[in-house]
Amino acid sequence: MTGCRTDCIQRPLSLIFYKLGKAVSRYPWWFLFIPMVISAGLGAGFYFLPQRQANDIEKEFTPTGGPAKSEREFVRTRFPTNDSGHFSAQRLCTEGSFVSLIAVGMSDNIINVDSFRELMNLDEMVQNMSITVTQPDGDVILNFQRLCAEVQERKCMPVNPLLSSVQSNLSLIETLSISYPMFQGKAFLGTSLGGVTLSPNNTVEKAKAVRLVYYLREENEHDRKNSLLWIEHFIKSVNNDSLQLKNVQVSYFTSVSRQQEFEGTSKSVIPLFSITYFVTIFFSIITCVRLDCVRNKFWVAAFGVITSGLAILSSFGLLLLCGVPFVITVANAPFLILGVGVDDMFIMVSSWQQTKVTSRVEERVGKTYEEAAVSITITTLTDVLAFYIGIMTSFGSVQSFCIYTGTAILFCFLYNITCFGAFLALNGRREESNRHWLVCKKVPEQDDDHRSHPYNLCCVGGKYSEITDKEFDHPITDFFSGQYGPFLTNIWTKIIVLGLYGGYLAGSIYGCFQVQEGIDLRNLATDRSYVRSFYDNEDLYFNQYGPRVMVVVTQEVSYWDINVRNKIGRCMESFKQTSFVSEDLSESWLTAYLGFAELFKLNVTDENNFVGNLSRFFTLFSDFKQDVDIQAGAIKASRFFIQTMNVTSAIDEKNMLNQVRNTAKSCEVPVLVYHPAFIYFDQYAVIIKNTIQNIAVAAIVMFVISLMLIPNPLCSLWVTFTIASIIVGVTGFMALWDVNLDSISMINLVICIGFSVDFSAHISYAFVSNKKSTANKRVIEALHSLGYPIIQGGLSTILGVIVLSTSESYIFRTFFKIIFLVITFGMLHGLVFLPVFLTLFGNCGHKPHGDDNTTKVKGTIDDNDLVGNTKDKISEKHFSNHNVNISYCSNEAFSPDPVNDKQMMTPPLIKRIYLE
Repeated sequence: MTGCRTDCIQRPLSLIFYKLGKAVSRYPWWFLFIPMVISAGLGAGFYFLPQRQANDIEKEFTPTGGPAKSEREFVRTRFPTNDSGHFSAQRLCTEGSFVSLIAVGMSDNIINVDSFRELMNLDEMVQNMSITVTQPDGDVILNFQRLCAEVQERKCMPVNPLLSSVQSNLSLIETLSISYPMFQGKAFLGTSLGGVTLSPNNTVEKAKAVRLVYYLREENEHDRKNSLLWIEHFIKSVNNDSLQLKNVQVSYFTSVSRQQEFEGTSKSVIPLFSITYFVTIFFSIITCVRLDCVRNKFWVAAFGVITSGLAILSSFGLLLLCGVPFVITVANAPFLILGVGVDDMFIMVSSWQQTKVTSRVEERVGKTYEEAAVSITITTLTDVLAFYIGIMTSFGSVQSFCIYTGTAILFCFLYNITCFGAFLALNGRREESNRHWLVCKKVPEQDDDHRSHPYNLCCVGGKYSEITDKEFDHPITDFFSGQYGPFLTNIWTKIIVLGLYGGYLAGSIYGCFQVQEGIDLRNLATDRSYVRSFYDNEDLYFNQYGPRVMVVVTQEVSYWDINVRNKIGRCMESFKQTSFVSEDLSESWLTAYLGFAELFKLNVTDENNFVGNLSRFFTLFSDFKQDVDIQAGAIKASRFFIQTMNVTSAIDEKNMLNQVRNTAKSCEVPVLVYHPAFIYFDQYAVIIKNTIQNIAVAAIVMFVISLMLIPNPLCSLWVTFTIASIIVGVTGFMALWDVNLDSISMINLVICIGFSVDFSAHISYAFVSNKKSTANKRVIEALHSLGYPIIQGGLSTILGVIVLSTSESYIFRTFFKIIFLVITFGMLHGLVFLPVFLTLFGNCGHKPHGDDNTTKVKGTIDDNDLVGNTKDKISEKHFSNHNVNISYCSNEAFSPDPVNDKQMMTPPLIKRIYLE
């Protein structure tokens, strides 16, 4: 298994990047300024940002092609609404245009004269709100009476049945017998009176909340525009301070509130990006800073962050120029791109530090590219493909995020190997001439004994290891090989780690069974939004009854035929038998018509009489006229209504939707079920399917890439295992952290795939390709090579998104939570779990070679010294004055250098990983 050739793709890539690195070093100014010019040109695409913003909640956060959308179109076509004279809220195919207020009593019972007097004053204030607008025929004053949806006799739709019944005499409210949920046999109070306590005879004993709803006309574009203006005026004018209410507390919501508040969330995150940029630059400088005034990488680190910024500018600008929609979820991408871009910069800098200081700059840059660029290519390829696979999802918000982020990571890669590489070459020229990092003045290399220590520290530099001709290693690298590696490979440590992994896996699996599906619409607004208190009051006081669902007969059937009527009756009864449908609150035009016909002795047993007598029925019951679609004397479609109940959670919404749809399929007549809320409930039908599909496809692609670029079957199996383990952990713990499985978290699970590869592929390959005699030694070598880069990369990514934890938006906080889980679990697997598993199970198919493929040393240096201290290629010239004999084993572990055709201590991929 470990005898596979590992350089079939890597070798030619190394050669290409080696030549590219030398070209960049020869012409650094071209490679520096051309990307900047391209960025400036593509950045012009931000001019189109206002036009490309696509924040329609329904379009971006509900599944494309969801069944409820086609059902709505059928209802809209067959049953057009009538807002002038025959308005009915339950018959709307959309939510309508409205203002809704929930008044919560300050006492235990809102049904009292004082509370209703304030409600009357509140109602009067709302109805008197007016705004003057200029129209072609002059200034027009818009108020509720002018814009309201009308019922019979051209009256406005009552805002609340109870309020209408006591409007003439408020004192009646305390003596009125209020039957519930049907008030006076005709008005449904389930959505108008909340927090109800009933007496034994089903009359209201007390209630906690009252809802007032003001419906507006939207029959044509003119009505919709005027209604929107009045609603926006209402939002600007109303607040609890201005209402001056003592007995009730009011929360409010409108038909445009959800959309407006959602669009406002993007503004809350703009200030956070500048903080992130500063934090990322600071972290990059701190991790790259050296006490040597020549080898210091201060400007290199700062420019690495700038390069990531240029990538964001170019990629976003290009996609905006191409007309790709910009959804609010894309605002998360820059935070992630900064972290990913800085990771690549760390790899480049680390590779540069492992080149020989005595070599020419052109050769050092070429070697840096040879070592690092292939590694960056692997991580870029896996991340970009993971995001582009995410485009397969049914949610527009996910598609947009994946397109923008995948393209930005691609630009990060291109700019790192051109623009950043050029800057690295220019910095290399400064180091070559031994110039100070700040003032660029030449400084001495050796300490001056006649000068103070601070002077030697600040004004003397350029030292390097005379044994290896390379810069000195970072202390943390020594820690991983000298202290942490031996500690982790201790038998008792392994037992503890296995116990910890068992706990991790148990917690993850438990959390997976607690996952809640679907996005709560209140989470699309910021924490301080006024809509949140409305949603809270609605959930608390109006949760007994759910949507009033249409049951639509979609084809022509013989309603006059007793057999057909029985089939319809059995269908309606089957709905009532489900756990989420009330048995007593259904509504049927057919039942009412048959009762009417029986009362007036009408013949309805044949088509002509049945259809002909409908006009008399509709004269008395005009609302039912909207429930029957009659064309050319034939009934093309009709609808009935059922009342759902006890829909109090996302799980209830999902189960209710599945129940009524399954029941509709079992009916003997062709029916569909519809309610405007089903547009959002449709996400439950596809969210798990889409998530599993994306994860499965991405995992397979990652496995194939692992085989292609790191073609070792054992390595690929460990990569796949780690991906699965991290995904299970992230899914489980996100549920325990109150994150639902929705289109927002789906984005991050896609990210999880790419990042899991980053943490697992290199360390597992470093292990299986190492020919040391024991598994423990191979793990220590892998940790020595990869420990610090994993810490650097993980922390830089977390720092890139940590400011989002302070955001007032659920969208951005969720992004932080899952990225934090992904990176934390990735580092945990890469530095703890996976190394232990490899020591226990990684010997399968591994033939011990002793130390045949390592440096064989006789004399003063042993194998452990090479791992813990020297850590570089050693040649005989470095030990010419010592009793040392160095020999190399010629086996496939020592592949030829693709450029200089010399024997190398380690395969190129291992060397690259080590250098990271």
